[in-house]
Amino acid sequence: METRPRILVVDDEADMVASLQDVLRKAGFEADGAPDGATARGLLAAQRYDLLLLDLRLQAEDGLTLARLLRQRSDAPIIMISGSSDETDRVLLLELAADDFLIKPFSPRELVARVRAVLRRYGHAAAADTPAATEPATPKPPAAPRGEQLRFGDWLLDVTERDLRHVDGSACPLTQAEYRLLEAFVRQPRRVWSRDQLLEHTRSIDTEVFDRTIDVLILRLRRKIEPNPKHPRYICTERGLGYAFAADVQKV
Repeated sequence: METRPRILVVDDEADMVASLQDVLRKAGFEADGAPDGATARGLLAAQRYDLLLLDLRLQAEDGLTLARLLRQRSDAPIIMISGSSDETDRVLLLELAADDFLIKPFSPRELVARVRAVLRRYGHAAAADTPAATEPATPKPPAAPRGEQLRFGDWLLDVTERDLRHVDGSACPLTQAEYRLLEAFVRQPRRVWSRDQLLEHTRSIDTEVFDRTIDVLILRLRRKIEPNPKHPRYICTERGLGYAFAADVQKV
């Protein structure tokens, strides 16, 4: 039997936890709840979760600090929930390498669609099932020609599957914003990109990125793909101009 994805909901409001669990279970997921960080850490020690749903503003503790701790204890993707649409919160979420975020209020259909989209990016087969008729499909950019792969250094970017892998076969999960940024770089190596140009290429229908976060995204990509992020050989800074991808790129 196929195992259903298991999700951990962390929120200090009992009614919110119960509501989110109900929505997720009706959509075919397993869902556990935790009112605080201590409970969440205990559950993570006892059970593997496929995704974490975490409220940014917890009353008893700092949701950002908790997110960092949970990220250290689990490789499960994290969707953050915030009651504020303030740009600062969005920047902080990107700094945390959150895989997605939801701004309250949101509909049950949006919640389920985003959960499915994140799980698909992490290769969870059960999340790739055809959504119910009441559930809108997550918009995607036009597909690249089938089988198109780009090689740079020790990395292979499959732009058909939107997948990045090391030459040793290990996967490197990317958020939507990270992927779109990397794809822009490898499709036009040596080009100098301004922050505004990168901003336009990183925006998508379901991912909002702000110009102040471009530097954060660059930092996160460097940590993932550079042998030495402090001395990058792929994504280089062009002082006063922006960034350029300095590696040779070959079609495979």
